Amino acid sequence: MSKKFVPYANEADVLHIGGLMIENRVDRVTITGDVDLTMDKQGLTKTRALHQLLSDVLARLDAQALPDQLPPPDVKSVKNPFA
Repeated sequence: MSKKFVPYANEADVLHIGGLMIENRVDRVTITGDVDLTMDKQGLTKTRALHQLLSDVLARLDAQALPDQLPPPDVKSVKNPFA
């Protein structure tokens, strides 16, 4: 990983661990996909990366005054420009 993934830092960073895709947002980190944590060196590498990611997320959450729950996103419909 050449660039450090900083949870909640921006709306652009994406990290891949095995088949997992971790997307950064300013109010959430989204994890989709799957990963096999196999009993070999590749599994160890993936497990360490996942552990580091979750440790970073936990540290960031612990350092904040958090609301009980985020409000729903403000979703707006726009006219299809291709119609």
